[in-house]
Amino acid sequence: MTKPFRLFAPLAAAILVAGCATTDPNTGQTQRSKTGTGAAIGAAVGAAAGALSGDGSTSRRDRALIGAAVGAAAGGGIGAYMDRQEEQLRQSMQGTGIDVDRRGDDIVLNMPSSVTFDFDSSALTSSARSALNDVASVLTQYTDTRVNIAGHTDSTGNADYNQRLSEQRASAVGNYLAQAGVAGGRLNMTGYGETQPVASNDSEAGRAQNRRVEITLSPIEGQIQQQQQQ
Repeated sequence: MTKPFRLFAPLAAAILVAGCATTDPNTGQTQRSKTGTGAAIGAAVGAAAGALSGDGSTSRRDRALIGAAVGAAAGGGIGAYMDRQEEQLRQSMQGTGIDVDRRGDDIVLNMPSSVTFDFDSSALTSSARSALNDVASVLTQYTDTRVNIAGHTDSTGNADYNQRLSEQRASAVGNYLAQAGVAGGRLNMTGYGETQPVASNDSEAGRAQNRRVEITLSPIEGQIQQQQQQ
C-alpha cells in the first residue's frame, strides 16, 4: 500500500461508516443511505486527490483531509438532490403502474407499454398522459438532471419495424414532457427496438416486460454543486 493511500484510507472508511449508516425508526435496524454512500465515495476520491496534490507547503495528511471534506460535501449533495427527487416521483407514481427504480445516482422510471400505449401504437393513452403530467411537475422542480428516454420492444415481428416503433414511442414521451414544461435541452430520445431485452422473448410475460419506455434521470453534477455554493 502506498503512503498516500495509507493516509486517506482510514479517513474514508470512517466517513463511510458514520455518513452512510442510518437507523430505521420503525425497526431499529441500521441501514445505509444513498446520500451517505455518495458522501463516502466523494470523501475517498477527494482524499486521494488532495493527498497527491499540492506544492509541499501543506502536509500530505492535511491535503487529504481537505480533499475528503470537499469530496464528501459534493458527493452527499448530489445524493441528497436525487433522494428528494426520487421521493417525490415515488409518491406521484403510486397507482399508475409505472415503476421507480434507483440505480446509484440515477433514477429510472419504467413505463410498460400496457400502461402507456395501445397495441401497435405510439399514441399515448390518457392514463399515460396523466402520469407524465406528474413526472413533468417533478422534473420542472429539479432542473439539474438530464432526461434520457429509451423506447424498447419485444422481438415479435420485423426488426426494422420494431426499431421505428421504439423511436416513435420514445419521441411521444419526450415530446409530451416538453409540452408539459420540461426544457427540451434536457431531453434525449432514443429507440433501441428489440436489442435490449430485460426478459426472455419466449413467453408472453417476458415479451410484456420488454415492451417498455424507460426514463432515466441523471444528475448534472457541476450544476448541482454550483447551486449548493450559491
